[in-house]
Amino acid sequence: MKKLIGLILALALVLSLCTCGGQAATEQVAESGAVAETELATESKEDSSGDSTSSSAETSESGSDTGSVEEAPVSSTGTCSYRLDGVTVLSRHNIRSPLSGSGSLLGDITPHEWFEWTSNPSELSLRGALLETMMGQYFRMWLEDEMLFPENYRPEEGDVRLYANSKQRTLATARYFSAGLFPVADVPIEIHAEYDTMDPTFNPRLTFLTDEYAEDIVEQIAEAGGEGGLEGIHEDLLDAITLLMDVTDMKESEAYQSGTFGDLLTDPTEIVLEEGKEPAMTGSIKTATSVADALKFQYYEEADDKAAAFGHDLTRADWLKIQSIVDTYTQMLFTAPLVSVNVANPLLREIRSELSNEERKFSFLCGHDSNIASVLSALGVEEYELPETVEPATPIGVKLVFERWLDDNDEAFYKVSMVYQSTNQICGNEQLSLENPPMKAALQFDGVETNDDGLIAEADLFELFDMAIDSYDKLLEQYAIEEEKAA
Repeated sequence: MKKLIGLILALALVLSLCTCGGQAATEQVAESGAVAETELATESKEDSSGDSTSSSAETSESGSDTGSVEEAPVSSTGTCSYRLDGVTVLSRHNIRSPLSGSGSLLGDITPHEWFEWTSNPSELSLRGALLETMMGQYFRMWLEDEMLFPENYRPEEGDVRLYANSKQRTLATARYFSAGLFPVADVPIEIHAEYDTMDPTFNPRLTFLTDEYAEDIVEQIAEAGGEGGLEGIHEDLLDAITLLMDVTDMKESEAYQSGTFGDLLTDPTEIVLEEGKEPAMTGSIKTATSVADALKFQYYEEADDKAAAFGHDLTRADWLKIQSIVDTYTQMLFTAPLVSVNVANPLLREIRSELSNEERKFSFLCGHDSNIASVLSALGVEEYELPETVEPATPIGVKLVFERWLDDNDEAFYKVSMVYQSTNQICGNEQLSLENPPMKAALQFDGVETNDDGLIAEADLFELFDMAIDSYDKLLEQYAIEEEKAA
């Protein structure tokens, strides 16, 4: 209860803050797929090996509601100077609470009691709300520093757009981000579906499916397991699953001993594909993913590392190994090219529309890890591994950021990056600022060149989106013809 009250007070303090001072941190763009762009230092949340890894502008008294933006400062990234002209963000929701009560899989599969979550199952937690507010505050400081926004910005109609999936955790994430980004403006959050249901734009479902298409999808997913196929993928995870079972003392639970949840070490995995539904699976990897995901959230929420691991001493490498189960699950279901261009198509179209809206200064779309994973796969992102996090693929609360920069000749270029709080920033509830920014990692895409400053020409980025969107239509045509031939 004391911990809950403390977090509530901290959240109230964050929401009351208007500004903090700071200068922009130096960014370093590397040539590899994804690299940290900020120097981070912290003393919080050390792992058991003893290593500690980690990782706003002054208030104006102007009476103007929208402010008048002075000529934007230019940012030199190498051979040319640029000014920030617009930002589009695809965000994952922040920390949620899992279903772990009695009678649930999580409640019965371990003899231990889970953390006392601060929200209802699947809803944004109190810590998630606090972290998202701080991320919104950081974006405000950054955008003010780049003079895309004036101080205490109150947007005019059409300047900004906030659009969230209709689930509680995504809608709440967007609201808390907005509170940090626009502390003196009430910017509405768009939802286009009934509350707590899945908006078709964010629903990563297969909008068409044929028998042959389904067979090809399963075959493509199984390629990750080499000659072993799906069984090979499971074999690659056995060490991680064994660690997960040891940490949760799974074999000591009555439910596991009775076989209620099968055998995570031997049960096969089956891919389940239905038109109009998300790709799914049954078997050991799915069960292990549910437990590993909850354990990770417990690690974020629980102040005591050992208590988070049910009394076990885990290193950061151990947490990464456990998270590999979750990442593999997401990759299997949402990143196979035959899947991603289908399930991400509505969202690709939405993002493409926002990128081409020259009147828009800032767009924020809030969805899920499956959205970010499938969008990146459909766009052909090069392999990457995010640093300073136990979630190296799509960390909780991560932002896929498209920054539009204009050069001296008003030609448009983009920087595409992942912005996220490091594990230490999450666990330490660290206030973000221009001196203590979140992590930022640049992304590269197959076949897409960057200039000497690491930026993508706008025409090349738009072509990348158009190709990914067109791939959906080609799939429809290909499998419709094959279905006709089979008939």
